[in-house]
Amino acid sequence: MSALTFYTSPGTRARIVRWMLEETGAAYDINVVEAGTTSQEGAYLEINPMGKVPAIVHGDTVVTEAAAICLYLADAFPEANLAPSLGQRGSYYRWLMFTAGPLEAAITDKMLGIEIPTELQATIGYGSLGRVTDVLEKAVMKQSYIAGDAFTAADVYVGSQIGFGLQFGTIESRPAFENYWEKLCQRSAYVRTQELEATLQ
Repeated sequence: MSALTFYTSPGTRARIVRWMLEETGAAYDINVVEAGTTSQEGAYLEINPMGKVPAIVHGDTVVTEAAAICLYLADAFPEANLAPSLGQRGSYYRWLMFTAGPLEAAITDKMLGIEIPTELQATIGYGSLGRVTDVLEKAVMKQSYIAGDAFTAADVYVGSQIGFGLQFGTIESRPAFENYWEKLCQRSAYVRTQELEATLQ
């Protein structure tokens, strides 16, 4: 089994990857990177030139970006059953990337005070925060989990973004989001992640 090292920093979105790692049951080493100091030094920049966490190194493979890491780990540890069969991955890919792309972009613009005029919304990938929120709400109401009846890596990523959004007020609190997140945060791997993350503070 190839060695797996997880690069993280307290209070960051790297906790998404920690949750994913805990779901896989894989053994991993942890390397804490300090934002603004060791994250910007040569050794870490060789791993992620952006100087940000999370990142993993699995044998000779380097993966950055939380969404990409979730997808990679699901495939690297198939025994954890965190990805649908190849022919059933449409919703799995769709909602994970929808959350990493349009949803996060819309939330970021809103936080920065950027308002997209109605006449320009068709040229913007997400249109409006209201629209992506409505679309995501319908997706989490449709079935037990975001990609079907089984929990997958997509739920780790989408669920984390919804959980962060509810916590910090960047996503409108709606019953569908509250119910979805309540179900996810009861998972033993998520509870364990919270306990492990608390030791980094």
